[in-house]
Amino acid sequence: MRHPFQVCLLLICALGWSSGLHGQQAPGFRALDDALVAMMREDSVVGGAAVLVRDGRMVAHAEHGWSDRGTGVRLGPEAIFHWGSITKTLTAVAIMQLRDRGKLTLDDPITRWVPELRQVHNPYGSMDAITLRMLLSHSSGFQNPTWPYRQYVAWEPFEPTRWEQLVSMMPYQQILFPPGSRFSYSNPAFIYLARVIESITGDPYQSYIYKNIWLPLGMRRSYFGATPYNLAPFRSNNYTLVRDSVGTARMEDNGREFDPGITIPNGGWNAPMSDLAIWLSFLSGSSSNDTVLSRRSLEEMWVPQVSAGEAGGGPQSMGLSFFLLDRGETKLVGHTGEQAGFRSLAFFDPVRHAGVIVCVNTTNEAQPDSSGRAFDRVLTAAVRVLAP
Repeated sequence: MRHPFQVCLLLICALGWSSGLHGQQAPGFRALDDALVAMMREDSVVGGAAVLVRDGRMVAHAEHGWSDRGTGVRLGPEAIFHWGSITKTLTAVAIMQLRDRGKLTLDDPITRWVPELRQVHNPYGSMDAITLRMLLSHSSGFQNPTWPYRQYVAWEPFEPTRWEQLVSMMPYQQILFPPGSRFSYSNPAFIYLARVIESITGDPYQSYIYKNIWLPLGMRRSYFGATPYNLAPFRSNNYTLVRDSVGTARMEDNGREFDPGITIPNGGWNAPMSDLAIWLSFLSGSSSNDTVLSRRSLEEMWVPQVSAGEAGGGPQSMGLSFFLLDRGETKLVGHTGEQAGFRSLAFFDPVRHAGVIVCVNTTNEAQPDSSGRAFDRVLTAAVRVLAP
């Protein structure tokens, strides 16, 4: 029996809809689509898409541009994107699953499961004082980049590819502020959390997510690493707008595949919009599944832990791996992602069971400041769809 979102995807494909705006017109969704098109124009984005999910259904969607400009393949509703840091929400739910099964507590020291981290210099005290909760809430003091010494030369790997590479860097890193005292985004923290999952279960991280999240929820087009052959026709290419030595902007075609290496738990998820819609449906409560995680535990993840600055036109805080946007009577939950040319966002209202997903397949490194502002306008428009 097919999942409702898979049926919806098959219907979309059968109708042969071309790029544009489709589905029920919800307040604000056209404005979101306008913001997406404006960003694509300003940033020379090759392809982008947006989806509105309500009560477990994709009720509106928009696709623009190309999945692969070189071969002339338009970007359609079945396109497979890379979701970057939205992957962290999978890792966090996996940790909560193990907590609920009595395998760990959120106040366990990370060194209980990853003793190698005792090599990191901590000027504020013992590394044993840094807890899983701090890693989940980005308040541990660990650095942001996984690959702090990258010089962006052709022979370097995209990211570290093996665990021992990270371990070899640990004696040359330090905790940046008193753990638990404030927010500071950290990608390596989620690699360490994945090591916890592997240590407890004996499964590789990727296998654990397949067996305990994706398969129970029916997310059958999600994957890590290289694209499966049967999904290859749907994989979106990705692009980067750069400036050469004389200041001329040019578009780099990065190809469809890349190796995220050891960083998969903080940014390795590949999937079509339909699988992200299933994920938001589960998170928002449209389709509960206690075998994956109870509603009570999900809501625990949305309790603010630390302030996280501004986003989407207002203040935000960080829960347990989810950004929390307080918009008066409406509380929104979600995450953004950016890696390998792709930029994305996925936010939802857990009370009204609605969510918005956006992804583009191009990053503008030629004008990073204006590009960041354009993406912020898309995020603000997405928030207004959910909290008019």
